[in-house]
Amino acid sequence: MLDKVGATLGKWEQTGITGKLYEQIRGKYDMAINQYNEACAEYNRQLNAYNAGLQQYQNAVARLDQGSQAYRSNADNLAQASKQIAEKQNELGKAVSQAGKQVADGVTQLIQGQRDIDKAETEYQSKLAEFNAQKPEAERKISEAERQITLAEEKIDNLTVPAYSVSGRREGLTSQGYCVYMVIEGIVAKLADIFPIFLYFVAALVTFSTMGRMVDEERTNSGTLKALGYGNADVMLKFTVYGFAASTLGTCIGVLAGHTLLPLIVAHAYSAGFTMPDIMLKFHPWITMAAFALAWISAVVPAWLAASKELREKPASLLLPKPPAKGSKILLEHFPPLWNRLNFTHKVTARNIFRYKTRMFMTIFGVCGAVSLLTAGLAVQSSIGQIGNRQFEELIHYDLIVAEESDTNSAQREEIATTLKGKTVQSSTAVRYEELSKTAGKENDKQSITLLATDDAYNFNEYLTLRDRKTYQPQILVNNGAVISERLAEMLNVSVGDTFTVNDENGAQRTIKVAGISAMYIGHFIFMNAQCYEHVFGDQYSTNAYMVRLKDHSNANTERQGAKFMKLAAVRGVVQNTTQKNMVSTIVGSLNQIMEVLILVAVLLAVVILYDLTNLNVSERIRELSTIKVLGFHTSETTMYIYRETILLSLLGILAGYGFGEWLHRYIITEVPPDEVMFDPAISWIALAAPAIVVAVVLAVLGWIVYRQLETVDMLEALKSVE
Repeated sequence: MLDKVGATLGKWEQTGITGKLYEQIRGKYDMAINQYNEACAEYNRQLNAYNAGLQQYQNAVARLDQGSQAYRSNADNLAQASKQIAEKQNELGKAVSQAGKQVADGVTQLIQGQRDIDKAETEYQSKLAEFNAQKPEAERKISEAERQITLAEEKIDNLTVPAYSVSGRREGLTSQGYCVYMVIEGIVAKLADIFPIFLYFVAALVTFSTMGRMVDEERTNSGTLKALGYGNADVMLKFTVYGFAASTLGTCIGVLAGHTLLPLIVAHAYSAGFTMPDIMLKFHPWITMAAFALAWISAVVPAWLAASKELREKPASLLLPKPPAKGSKILLEHFPPLWNRLNFTHKVTARNIFRYKTRMFMTIFGVCGAVSLLTAGLAVQSSIGQIGNRQFEELIHYDLIVAEESDTNSAQREEIATTLKGKTVQSSTAVRYEELSKTAGKENDKQSITLLATDDAYNFNEYLTLRDRKTYQPQILVNNGAVISERLAEMLNVSVGDTFTVNDENGAQRTIKVAGISAMYIGHFIFMNAQCYEHVFGDQYSTNAYMVRLKDHSNANTERQGAKFMKLAAVRGVVQNTTQKNMVSTIVGSLNQIMEVLILVAVLLAVVILYDLTNLNVSERIRELSTIKVLGFHTSETTMYIYRETILLSLLGILAGYGFGEWLHRYIITEVPPDEVMFDPAISWIALAAPAIVVAVVLAVLGWIVYRQLETVDMLEALKSVE
């Protein structure tokens, strides 16, 4: 029926004439088809279930037939067994009647035997209970004794002949604090050897120009005094007394600050890492006398020389203004291609620079001194400020070195292995660790050298980065030589390809070839692979320590985990980076405070020198500047007419200051650090940019002051000053 309806709907659809009626019939037809398909599926499922049940029934019938056959066979066997049992019962009755008498005789013996058995059983159970109670403890004691015997045998097999060494107070385990203290003391001593001298010459330069300017300003008064009948000695006495009084007053202030303020600053630098007693301020008479003598030389002598030269002239000449310096052909004029390209104002600037040679050299030297101090101070801060981070973040990645005892046994080694797998440990690797020594350095001390050897150079890079400091070229561990730290190479004056000797823990000398030099800022290190170790020490390579990386790299956690490892019986010692970090922090903090004072003094020197020379230049040439303004130059043009000279000379001073500052920086980082610490010799961009910026700011402020001064100058009064 459904097939006929489907065929009819197909023909209807082919005609192309369909409508709402077709859609309704088509929907009912599809619904009927779906119901039919579902009914067929249900029928098939029921049919399959019926077939499965029928199969089970047939299988059960087959098993029933097999069971019936077994039943009939077992029934025959049971009948025969019953017959045999009856026969055996008859035989048993006969035997019992015959053995009655024997049983009666043995009853008495049986009862007595049972009593003996019960007694023995009771005693046995008592002893068995006692044995079972004491057996675990006895077995534990036996096992522990056997384990102790085994461990003792292992310790005996691993025993080595002890080696002894004698260390001074600058060496050994307790030398760290003493050495750091001596380092800071050396820093202060070496800086005190050079900076007072340098600062004195810069201050003497300013004083010389100031006293010479004072004598020139008093030229007319000096001529008047001579005309009134005063002698040269009387006139010179005025300048001498002035210079003496000014220098004496300034020296008194300096001596007072030098005996109180600066010692307190240095004491504060010491107290940053040490427990120090209260500083005792003492008076130093010889230093004080030297300070007064140098002050009088820098103030009184220039005034006396300038006044004596000026008073050689007659009173009539002194009453006239000092004639300007004569011009002459300068060096640039001998280079026409360059000279002809300069405009008029630039040619005037060049002539004036060479015209006033004294002022030119004073400006260059003054700015050079200030810039060199600034460059050295900032460069030293940069060199020492980052060595801790570079050492323990870029180069050394492990937090601890856990060294084993030489006589450890398997149980103790297992205890270390378990601790190394703890939650606080990120990773670890086994290495050969030894402490070597070499007598060298500035104080000819016994230097401690850390040897780290590995047979796994690939994983070794996860704990240490060996690279060249300048080129960042990786240093590879090879079989015929070792990689040493740069500070050790400098101290021993060796390079790649050279050999040097060190003493091992037993005092025997070992010769090592340098295969590479790696950047290391703190400590002396030697790195080698297993083959190189066996070649140098003539012994089979074996590990005796672990380099450990912690999940928490803080100093507090490192010290806590180090103490945890030290509690293990198999641990000989723990090398922590926190000790070196604290040492570097103390040195850096102390040196930073001294450098801050140096930088402050350098900035003040730049301000004083430039202000003094600029003011001197404007005062001496006020008539020239007034003439320029009368000729129609604007105030800005007039300012640059004279100030351009100061700018050019300051630029020359900055360039010269960079050179001298680099030398001063090199001196400090070479002479100041201890034997086991290397400061980074590279100069940061801040050390080069900051001095130029400071000088530029000072020049800008002074330029604005000169501009304001020239803007309000009375040109008529300035031009009439001769009269």
